Amino acid sequence: MKILVVCQFFYPEGFSINDVVKRMVELGHDVLVVTGQPNYGYKKIMDGYENVVDEVVYGARVHHCPLRPRKDGRLSIIRNYLSFWRSSKRYLRCLKEEFDVVYSMSLSPLISIVGATIYAKKHHVRHVLHCLDLWPESTVVTGAVKKDSLLYKGLYHWCRKIYSNIDEIMISSPSFERYFRDVLRVNHVPISYVPQPPQVAEASEKVAYTHKVNYVYAGNIGILQLVENLVLATDIAKDSIDVCLHLIGMGQRSDAVLAIVKEHHLEDRVKFYGVKPRSVTAGYYENATAILVSLTHQGTVGETIPSKLNSALYYGRPILGVIGGDGARLIEESHSGILSSGEDPKSIAEAMVRLGQLDEKALQEYGSNAKRYFNEHYEIGSLMDELMKHLDPKANH
Repeated sequence: MKILVVCQFFYPEGFSINDVVKRMVELGHDVLVVTGQPNYGYKKIMDGYENVVDEVVYGARVHHCPLRPRKDGRLSIIRNYLSFWRSSKRYLRCLKEEFDVVYSMSLSPLISIVGATIYAKKHHVRHVLHCLDLWPESTVVTGAVKKDSLLYKGLYHWCRKIYSNIDEIMISSPSFERYFRDVLRVNHVPISYVPQPPQVAEASEKVAYTHKVNYVYAGNIGILQLVENLVLATDIAKDSIDVCLHLIGMGQRSDAVLAIVKEHHLEDRVKFYGVKPRSVTAGYYENATAILVSLTHQGTVGETIPSKLNSALYYGRPILGVIGGDGARLIEESHSGILSSGEDPKSIAEAMVRLGQLDEKALQEYGSNAKRYFNEHYEIGSLMDELMKHLDPKANH
């Protein structure tokens, strides 16, 4: 098939869309990716990409639409969102090349996939959305928008219109369907649960730790991920176990996290590494006591399965979950680790101590269960087979 892929984020930014496109090409499909200039987490257009418009990645053609780089502050984020919304619409409205299907992946913001709908309607082809983030719910949970505000009402109607104009929606967490049906009242669009492919890699080098108990968090350091609470929990837990928290990634709350580390004199207990390649992150995972997966319990967003959870299962280490909803049920069903009783620092610290005091046999059992569950439910080949069934018009219509 000829597949038009639309996503604001793509290589060299590290998102699961990269693995999807790579697999599409390996399966023999002709793929064009319409994306933005890489900037996520760097506060500028990545060096070397300032003037790159078209290139080939993984054998797929890639077109970079211009955008305003995402920096600190709400105004900068809004400018980033709107700049890609405008430039991608302009490009896709004028794109004459014919495709069999349009596949978009929405992380944040939802408006980034509007151009995909414009192209699909104009060329009379199906537009299938892979929904990894719920709008406008995400804006409320992060505190960016108040639910009783005029802005929320405007966003609600805009998002409902965008979702309603899509031909099929694949959701990354089962609970998303309830939000679409009950809150957004999008009832005519088919919805299917198709997990997003995991982001995994083999370790380039195993990391040797100096502390006995080592917890690793890798991913976005934002409001929803509760990383500040993880740091404060480490401060409490260190009185009971020889613990160290290893943080890989960056985001909106990075500076706040570092400030807490300094304020509580936790430099020896909390290590912050910034963004690392997956192969390097895998080295931290392999010798970890457990992999931390955290997400606020608030709203429908708090019901989801974060992408880092299905990826974490791959590495065969216990999971320490600070999570509710679908994610908590997954950890319980897979018997892959333990759950914190709440998202506050004291509850997280209690879970850290409980897991940190287990013997190696118990930790290995959790890890083996995690790997087994990954192989049964998240193997990339099986997930891509399922995804392609929804994209192929001949298979569905």
